Amino acid sequence: MQSGASVASICVETGFRAESLILRMETKDAVLTDLSVNEIFYSIQGESSRAGEPCVFVRLTGCGLRCAWCDTEYAFYEGSQMTIAEVMERVAEHNCKFVELTGGEPLEQETAFPLMTALCDAGYAVSVETGGHIDISRVDTRVCRIVDLKCPGSMMEKKNRWENVPYLTKNDEVKFVIADERDYAWAKEKMYHYHLHERCGCVLFSPVFGVMDNLQLSEWILRDNLPVRFQVQLHKYIWEPNTRGV
Repeated sequence: MQSGASVASICVETGFRAESLILRMETKDAVLTDLSVNEIFYSIQGESSRAGEPCVFVRLTGCGLRCAWCDTEYAFYEGSQMTIAEVMERVAEHNCKFVELTGGEPLEQETAFPLMTALCDAGYAVSVETGGHIDISRVDTRVCRIVDLKCPGSMMEKKNRWENVPYLTKNDEVKFVIADERDYAWAKEKMYHYHLHERCGCVLFSPVFGVMDNLQLSEWILRDNLPVRFQVQLHKYIWEPNTRGV
């Protein structure tokens, strides 16, 4: 589909009714607030249980956290205003049915919620990566919520919203980004305390790139026989680690 495609043409291609999309974008009295979008790009999913799959990423602007190891600081402030319809048009250009909302922190933007619902209604498989400090209960249940619980090494541990745990289902995933053995021990304790390995579809243990040794983290997981999935940020091994838009 060309970049100038209309909402109607998107709906023809996806089987989604145009009037339904418009209703999701508008209330009776006012149009919903635009999204601040940092970038939309098509790449290989580098993380989660779907690592390695082609995916369209919608990176939203802004984040209330300041993790010590953050690798997307450019998303704190950079972005342009887009409507839900414009985002849907850009996503449809890539002819890929897997979409992830990321950031920044996507759930800090109110319009992210109707956007995810519109994407699900249009037949996309949708995931959202969230920092764990925002209420996830409002996210459409069809969306895979990847909740990044902050370990002590992130310096954001106190921001974790533990009230989110009861809302997690087998459709969701929890990620721990681990910088050292202290983070590992903390993540292991929280996983068992909250029964995350039983509650979620997948628990991810991910080393901080360039800080936590992949082999060392793997050996700890094997030594303790943890019911987790070891993951690396695959895109940082395919492309140069600081490359944007991948």
